[in-house]
Amino acid sequence: KGEGVEKDEKKGLYYLEEAAIGGHPEARYSLGSREWKNDLVERSMKHYIIGANLGHDMALKVLKECYKGGVVSKEEFAAALRAHQAAVDAT
Repeated sequence: KGEGVEKDEKKGLYYLEEAAIGGHPEARYSLGSREWKNDLVERSMKHYIIGANLGHDMALKVLKECYKGGVVSKEEFAAALRAHQAAVDAT
């Protein structure tokens, strides 16, 4: 929890990005959420799509809602759904 130490947002973001680049699905999802909160919708969707492609269930659920809301195209959602299923089947 980091009690007694200062929070270093830049360093935290750096390691989150490193984890995402390294293929960690939760890191992709977290970056997607962070970008969404900063109104960077296009960047957010890219992170969610990659997270879903890596088998992250919540990233896929977010994409489903974004598809329903018209933020993600049918083709993008379908491709992410197929990739998600392949990733889940591979584990």
